[in-house]
Amino acid sequence: MNNSSKKTWAVFFMLISSLCFAIMAALVKMSGEVPTLEKAFFRNFVSLIISTIMIIYNRANPLGKKENRKYLIARGVLGTIGMIAYFYCIDNMLLADSSMLNKMNPFFITIFAVVFLKEKLTSIQIPALVIAFIGAIFIIKPKFDISVIPAFIGFMSAAFAGAAYTVVRFLGNKEKHYTIVFYFSFISTVLPLPFMLMNFKILTFCQLFMLIGAGTFAAIAQFALTISYKYAKASEVSIYNYTNIIFSQVIAFILWKEVPDKFSIIGYILIIASSILVFTHSKNMQEN
Repeated sequence: MNNSSKKTWAVFFMLISSLCFAIMAALVKMSGEVPTLEKAFFRNFVSLIISTIMIIYNRANPLGKKENRKYLIARGVLGTIGMIAYFYCIDNMLLADSSMLNKMNPFFITIFAVVFLKEKLTSIQIPALVIAFIGAIFIIKPKFDISVIPAFIGFMSAAFAGAAYTVVRFLGNKEKHYTIVFYFSFISTVLPLPFMLMNFKILTFCQLFMLIGAGTFAAIAQFALTISYKYAKASEVSIYNYTNIIFSQVIAFILWKEVPDKFSIIGYILIIASSILVFTHSKNMQEN
């Protein structure tokens, strides 16, 4: 397979991943008045089953290497908090708004990589970060009342996700990808469990079906994402991950007639523009 074909397949799988993540978010929203922690539990229980099967199939040690366990646990805890915050945001905001705020995580990865991994900011990343945060402000639309809480929590979901992915970057090739996924799936299933049981709601068959579907589409999205990065560098295809916003908006309009206001649209444009800025700069640097 030549480089052109690999790039085509990489883009294809990235689009599949974005679509599946959008469907997952819609299914979480469609499950209705189910406590957020309960949604998180059932969504991740499916991923736990799939990652356990992968561990068994590869005859791997599910605990990973001893020296990496504290980082694996940190990735799991940070990712779990980020995911629960994202689910809360989905339940309380427009689907496209919550998806866009969650897509701020690459900018947090940049910040955390500088602070904790001692990576250096490029000249283009600083203005891109500023533009992205201004875009987030347009979506959040700060007010001095409780109506801003879901948007703020959505913003924090990106921060925790960014921290979790920074740990994944640190682990690099030190652990197999299925071991990292297993830790996240296990922790994100077990951690919400006691809190879920305190406010447990009996699910209808339809709600259970929606949440199992959410877990299934999330797993497909993760596999598609992994395959995409296998065929091409992240810097070459990561920009296509933002098609998730388009898919989310189309689904939200069809199902709930949701239409973002002008301030949210300005925010979308600024965040995507900042991503394109970094993407184009990185591509030019590689070519030169």
